[in-house]
Amino acid sequence: MSQIFEIVQSLSGQRNCITIPVPYLDYFSGDQQAHALGAVLNQLVFWSGKSDLNDGWFYKEHSELAAEIRGVSEDQVQRLVNKICTRWLPGVVEKAQRQVNGTKKTHYRIDGEALINVLFPATLDSAESRNGKREVAEPIPQNHGTETVESRNPNREVAEPILYTDHYSDHHKQISNPSCPEASQPDAESSSPVEQFLAKHPEAVTWNVPKRQWGSQDDLTCAEYLWGKIIAMYEQAAESDGEVVRPKEPNWASWANEVRLMVAQDGRTHKQICALFKRANQDSFWCKNVLSPSKLREKWDELSLKLSVSMKQPTGDSPVARASYQTVDYSLPENSGFRS
Repeated sequence: MSQIFEIVQSLSGQRNCITIPVPYLDYFSGDQQAHALGAVLNQLVFWSGKSDLNDGWFYKEHSELAAEIRGVSEDQVQRLVNKICTRWLPGVVEKAQRQVNGTKKTHYRIDGEALINVLFPATLDSAESRNGKREVAEPIPQNHGTETVESRNPNREVAEPILYTDHYSDHHKQISNPSCPEASQPDAESSSPVEQFLAKHPEAVTWNVPKRQWGSQDDLTCAEYLWGKIIAMYEQAAESDGEVVRPKEPNWASWANEVRLMVAQDGRTHKQICALFKRANQDSFWCKNVLSPSKLREKWDELSLKLSVSMKQPTGDSPVARASYQTVDYSLPENSGFRS
């Protein structure tokens, strides 16, 4: 373990006072849950230095983290942890189910060197971003494939929005900085393709302009839920088969766009999408064949029919269970309404 990471550990987390290091907030900047994500990472880094295990793994219940951070529920912590492990710091903060006295516990392991490299990049003004997914050195947004709301760069004097998270809750407010002078909106001709696209879809938080793909925060949250189910399935499989490899992180703009289309065009709700995917994920056959929102959309009707909780095995009294139909009277009753 590097000396720098040990120093970071000593600054992270306390039992009765939560202080979030500024580098954590800088790293998560642009995310509406930046403070909540920073608080969770803060505690994980703190407890990583308290483990007695030589391999670096330590376990911590979601309920314990929620109690330490305050103001968040156990479910919210679970979503925040999944977001850190799968979207922000994949491969840096690892999560797995391991046995403790015969009971499965959620364990974590942090790659200290990798975390330091992410938080403190060697060249601060490099065009490469913190997470390696976008460029930030250029003043005008460019089309670099998948983009998220954090990569917006308005090249004009306007009232910049300030995101305020009320005590780490999932409910966010957006206020305007009164110190920033207002200016008129730029003409469409002078706007970049990204700015024009976002002007048409202001609710977009992830997008791909060339492919006309985008999704709202609800769409992205739903997509992250589906991905979390897939990752949990792979982690469970890895416990019995060491050859199982973690799948590559999805294209979030594509996934969120597919979720959005299911809602806007197919009339589904985000709750219905999550519920049907969960049932497919629990089925021994469909869990291996439905691994994306696009496949879920393609197989929706078939899945709804085969996995419906209302579908029951036919009973002996049911016409479906008849062994023979020889005794069925197919003659029409008198005055049936048909012309003879």
